[in-house]
Amino acid sequence: MKFEKNLQSARLIRRYKRFMADVELEDGSSITLHCPNTGSMKNCLYPGKQIWYLDSGNPKRKYPCTWELAEIPVMFGSEEKSTLAGLNTGRANKLVEEALNLKQISGLAEYDKVRREVPYGEEKSRIDFLLQQEGLPDCYVEVKSVTLAVGDGLGLFPDAVTTRGTKHLRELMAVVESGHRAVLLFCVQHTGIERVAPAHEIDPEYGQVIKEAAAAGVEIMALGADISTQEITLTRTLPVFDIE
Repeated sequence: MKFEKNLQSARLIRRYKRFMADVELEDGSSITLHCPNTGSMKNCLYPGKQIWYLDSGNPKRKYPCTWELAEIPVMFGSEEKSTLAGLNTGRANKLVEEALNLKQISGLAEYDKVRREVPYGEEKSRIDFLLQQEGLPDCYVEVKSVTLAVGDGLGLFPDAVTTRGTKHLRELMAVVESGHRAVLLFCVQHTGIERVAPAHEIDPEYGQVIKEAAAAGVEIMALGADISTQEITLTRTLPVFDIE
């Protein structure tokens, strides 16, 4: 997925009020960006580090510039490495949709019909993707964006308590019980993450329910991305741990 325009760079000052971030430009001036991330952004906020943003050029928007990428230091053993993370969680579904349409996701490439945001379940949810193919069971795919790196290649989800995420797991278990396929797909927009696990210390309930979901037959996958200031592309399957 290529960015719509060239990204511009700045230095992070602070993120606040959840959807706002102040950054310093190269000339020393500062602007406020829209921060399209509803999570805590734990381990992603490093004042003084480089970030990249997209200028929509839309004068009708109160904050026309959107935060896209961040430079993030991550420890690998005793060595600190500079990595890149995509912090726009709205990109996760677009990345997965692109990979689905290009038949790049192992185990899901046999489906020809990809539907987005389909209502389902007793708890009135919307599935990110409903995959359909004649002769195959429907496949319900729920996407979660992962950016919490804790070192040595490990990434955790969630980065804050997520009652909504737990609800989605229950809905996916019900899908399996009804005879269809259900997939929880972690979209890892972080070059410092090589494997994924539940964040039990952050949200113990989610950690317990994801184990129940895996035992019930929900398929749990993780895809890692290559990230540059020109594009983000899902390129590899990552292992998921601690779900049994």
